[in-house]
Amino acid sequence: YILDLKKLDELHSDEIYGFNSREHSAHFLIQNMLKNMAEHVKNQVELSFRAVVENDKSLAEEALELDFTTNNMFEKLRSSVETIVNLDSRSKLSKILIFNEAAYNYERIGDYCGHISKFVINDERPVDEEVLLILKKMHKYAQKSISYASDAFLEGKLELKGDLMDTEEKMHEKQKIAMNLIANQMADASFDEVEVSNYYIYLSRVVKAFERIGDISVEIMDLAAEFHKNIPRPTTPRSFRE
Repeated sequence: YILDLKKLDELHSDEIYGFNSREHSAHFLIQNMLKNMAEHVKNQVELSFRAVVENDKSLAEEALELDFTTNNMFEKLRSSVETIVNLDSRSKLSKILIFNEAAYNYERIGDYCGHISKFVINDERPVDEEVLLILKKMHKYAQKSISYASDAFLEGKLELKGDLMDTEEKMHEKQKIAMNLIANQMADASFDEVEVSNYYIYLSRVVKAFERIGDISVEIMDLAAEFHKNIPRPTTPRSFRE
C-alpha cells in the first residue's frame, strides 16, 4: 500500500488552499478515506436491518460480507496514518491520530452490524411485529446518529451535537421499551426448546447493537470537537472519563 504525498501536493497547491500543502494533502487523503468508510458503514447498517425486516438470510450474508470491507478500510486508513507520521515530520501528530480513532469507531459500528445480521442467520423465526416496530425506530435513530457524527467530524458541523444527543435520548427510551417487551415475551414463552431461548438472546443483541451504534456516534462527535477545536488529547482512557 503506497502513499504518494508528492503527487498529492501537486494536486493541492498553496495557491488554492493558502496553507502548507503537504499537511493539507495528507489530511485530504485521510479525510476522504474516512468519508468513504462512513458512507460504507451506513450502507452496512441499512442492509443488515433490511435482512431483519425481510427475514432474508441471503441479505444477512451479504451484510456480513460488507463487514470484511469495513475491516479492510480501517486497516488501509490506519496504514496511511502510520505512513504520514513516518514521512511527514511536520504533520500534527495528535490531529492525524484522531483520524485513526474515528476510523476505529466506524469499524466498531460495523462489528455491531454483524450482531444484527447474525440474528437472521442463526434463527428461523421472524421478529415479532410489535418488537419490529420499535426496531424500525431504533434503526432510524442509528442512521441519524451516524450522519450527525460524520457531518460534525468531516465537515466541522459541531452544532449538530444537540440533535445527536436528542436522538440518543430517544434511542435509549426505545431500547428500554424493547427490552421490557422482550422480557415479557420471554416470561410467556416455553423454554423447553433451545431455539426459543436462543431467539430471545439474539433478538436482545439486535436491540443492544442499535443502542451501541448510537453511543459510538457520540464518541465520534466528541472526537470531532477535539479535532476542530484543537482540544489537547486527554491521557485518561475514554472509558474512565466522567
